[in-house]
Amino acid sequence: MSSLFEPFDLSGTLLTNRIVMAPMTRARAPRDIADEQTALYYTQRATAGLIVTEGTPISREGQGYLFNPGIYSAEQIAGWKLTTDSVHAVGGHIFAQLWHVGRISHPSIQEGGKTPVSPSSMQARGAKAYGYNEEGKPDQVTPPAPRQLTTDEVERIVQDFAQAAANAIEAGFDGIEIHGANGYLHEQFLNPLVNDRTDRYSATTLENRLRFTLEVIDAVVQRIGAKRVGIRISPYGQLFDMPLHDRIDETYTALAKAIGERGLAYVHLMNQSNFERLDKQLQGGIDDNFFSLMRDIKGYMRDTALILAGGMNRERAEQMIAEGLIDLVGIGVDFISNPDLVARMKNDWPLTPADRGTFYGGDARGYIDYSPYRP
Repeated sequence: MSSLFEPFDLSGTLLTNRIVMAPMTRARAPRDIADEQTALYYTQRATAGLIVTEGTPISREGQGYLFNPGIYSAEQIAGWKLTTDSVHAVGGHIFAQLWHVGRISHPSIQEGGKTPVSPSSMQARGAKAYGYNEEGKPDQVTPPAPRQLTTDEVERIVQDFAQAAANAIEAGFDGIEIHGANGYLHEQFLNPLVNDRTDRYSATTLENRLRFTLEVIDAVVQRIGAKRVGIRISPYGQLFDMPLHDRIDETYTALAKAIGERGLAYVHLMNQSNFERLDKQLQGGIDDNFFSLMRDIKGYMRDTALILAGGMNRERAEQMIAEGLIDLVGIGVDFISNPDLVARMKNDWPLTPADRGTFYGGDARGYIDYSPYRP
């Protein structure tokens, strides 16, 4: 049997296999509260070694998309408890992805129509949030230029992450993943071409650039313990107007070293090569810069597992696990339309293609109505 389908000890949480269901926004929570449909969706996919939920906002301020189940109110904690109980009842494990979108939001989503906040004062050009249009209907909307956070507000958001982590444990999650990827709040601090601050959270030095993310990690670890904490990052990604810069390797190797020293459960690398820079020569779906950086990051991971997501399949995952490059593989879209994806991969059964028209919002169609494979 391939090691892909063997158990894996994730910092004391014994996973049944090395396949991770990656986080994917589905926008199916009408009151921003996980409900019975949410629970069924995740329970159908609980044969994954680990499920990482869709991004769950840590606060109303941190929300950039309508109908996402949050983790900051008592009602939301109770809503997620149904999901975690259901997943655990069938032998699964589940982490909550904690999310603050920063500037990728819109006044129609914010309390009182407030302007979205960010470490930056720069508008994310070409980005879209999911809010209400001028007619009051759910729609893709353009985020305005954000209001730059004060130093005190940054410190408060650090504690918002810590409280959300504690809320997640109360809701029954096995752990949490800090969403530090895809152009959202953490990357807005980490990228020196976006972060235009002048205080101690500026991007002018490596220490300052990492300060916010490391403060969040430390605050979360203090509340729930390092073995329950992972983080997702996407170096070389360019989603939501994240420009490339010449300090990417320096930034992420230093971050990886600090994470390794703290002994987190995992680092979840998101490779965007397969859809961000198709004009470049790819190495097994990974461009050379990312591949080199991934090797460096792995070198700092002693007690911390490395998950790789983005364009992965069984063959590539088995090869990279065998070579010691990664520990677990993250799979996204294929889990949407194949709730029994682990069995399909293991038995080489065909995959059902996903209906992209039902990815975001809507009802049960394209969410909980995909059937398992029948040989």
